[in-house]
Amino acid sequence: MGGVNPAGRTSGHQAFRRTVLGALPDDDQAQTLLGLAAMMRLASGQDDGGWQDAEGHPLEPAAIVEQTRQRVLDHTLIRRIEDSRFNDEGLPANRRASLALDTPLTFRIRRRQLPEDLPPTWQVHEIDRHTLEVTVPAGQMEVMLPETRQAQVRTAGQLPTGFEPSRFYRSVHHPRGLSMTIFAASDCLGDSGLEWDALRDRLDPDEVAVYAGNSIGQLDDEGWGGLLKSFVSGNRATSKQMPLGYGQMPADFLNAYVLGSVGGTGAVLGACASFLYNLRLGVEDIRAGRRRVVMVGTADAPITPEIIEGFRAMGALADDDSLRSLDALELLTDADYQKACRPFARNCGFTIAESSQFILLMDDALALETGAEILGSVPAVFVNADGWKRSISAPGIGNYITLGKAASLVRDMLGETALRERSFLHAHGTSTPKNRVTESHVFDLVARAYGIEAWPVVAVKAFVGHSQGSAAGDQLASALGSFAHALLPGIPTLDAVADDVYAERLRFSRTPLSFAADAAFINAKGFGGNNATGVLLSPGVTERLLMQRHGEAAVAAWQARRETTREAAANYLQQADRGHFQARYRFGEGVLEGPELEVSDRSIRIPGYARPVSLVVDNPFGRLEEGERG
Repeated sequence: MGGVNPAGRTSGHQAFRRTVLGALPDDDQAQTLLGLAAMMRLASGQDDGGWQDAEGHPLEPAAIVEQTRQRVLDHTLIRRIEDSRFNDEGLPANRRASLALDTPLTFRIRRRQLPEDLPPTWQVHEIDRHTLEVTVPAGQMEVMLPETRQAQVRTAGQLPTGFEPSRFYRSVHHPRGLSMTIFAASDCLGDSGLEWDALRDRLDPDEVAVYAGNSIGQLDDEGWGGLLKSFVSGNRATSKQMPLGYGQMPADFLNAYVLGSVGGTGAVLGACASFLYNLRLGVEDIRAGRRRVVMVGTADAPITPEIIEGFRAMGALADDDSLRSLDALELLTDADYQKACRPFARNCGFTIAESSQFILLMDDALALETGAEILGSVPAVFVNADGWKRSISAPGIGNYITLGKAASLVRDMLGETALRERSFLHAHGTSTPKNRVTESHVFDLVARAYGIEAWPVVAVKAFVGHSQGSAAGDQLASALGSFAHALLPGIPTLDAVADDVYAERLRFSRTPLSFAADAAFINAKGFGGNNATGVLLSPGVTERLLMQRHGEAAVAAWQARRETTREAAANYLQQADRGHFQARYRFGEGVLEGPELEVSDRSIRIPGYARPVSLVVDNPFGRLEEGERG
């Protein structure tokens, strides 16, 4: 697994540890804070094992932790938006106006700044080769006046301050989401401890797939955002904005610049359930035997004025006025912004966030052969729509079906006791009034149906916000951390469970909860009726299932091979914790266009790939004898 969100880096469970920081042993707390300080460029680890602060002064690790602790805590997770446009500078905008000119208006302008198509009543005189004089007759003149507007939403889940994913490779005007993709996928490969080229060489190139995207494309200025406002802003559209804005572009970037994959590819966009939709593609491909390795992920960077205004206009976001009203405040402080997201409490809207999360799926035989570190397993992802509804953004009934099926599968695989006592819910938990009622009702009805009396609920958006299509990726990464540390993050903004929450059979906690889980349910209730629930099994349960399927000897051999993998992963994590990141980005390497291939009726050999692509395909349709006619 790999990625980055407002809590930090996904590899090594760093981001998870940030959300349970107070419950960790002192050494783990110090390691987490030191790694985040390095990530935020507040300190750096040296090759000789020493450390330096941001000014280059040698310091002991303990001193760096003490020196940077408060800044790390204040500049991770949800907080006041740090973009100056959302604060004193104001958001750039235009206001339409009609000027009443009593007398003709004369002004001078550079030739290249004058519009090509002028009103016929305007008079233009040349002053010199660069300057023109324009006279506008008296009367009405329609204009757009530039202005700045005060932001109505000032809180978001932002990546840790000082961390810029575009710094780690040759990024040339890439949208932020794609830079996050490159970092997250590289982090995933590093955390795996496996050498990608060696893994790829074991396989038919068509046994690899990448399913990655996001929920709304790349809408910052380097993507479709800049393209769509190019005319009204007076800026030129670039040749990159159109292609780099597509929602499946994270998968395209991984195939072209990170993995060199020619296997399956694509992305399913399903609002807040997008990560789980892509995960479902990977799981079903592996179960069907079509692929053996699948990289699954998402990357969303929606903290832009336009996207925030869109969600605010539909009443979905926790804006400043709503937060002040909720807490009867006249002025919001930094501390108030940090607790804006309050799943299952009295709340007023979600908090937007940015994140990129990737996981590497493998079939069980290949995982054993390669000595892969098994963090958990995903037997199934269930997806259902809402059916008839009034508002397209309103919740519906699909989530009852997805969670009900997921609970049924866990009961069938692990038994009643495991479902009732050793499973937990990773709620969508957006912090909207409708979500707290409808999602808790789903949980309550399913709990009643399966005899669950105190189902633990985790709502990680209280820490990192709502990263749209990547939200379930944040949840899954957090659940893997819970398996590793036997801790469930609390909901620190839950002062009290709201009166309208169906809480009788649910277990909420403000603080981290010790819990040894066998299974987690990754839940998503997306706009438009995009509901999904993924079943995630713990590494302990997964190992028992592998033992049952492959036998003790195969599992023992895997455990021996895993030591080499763990050593490689540990080396990567040590460098990452010191702030030394190496993004895997291979622009222009190994480019093939077709003439280099060796094509027969049985296979295609591709230069640079150890094994050929088999052209032998399954035919479930039957066969007509030659000469037979309909």
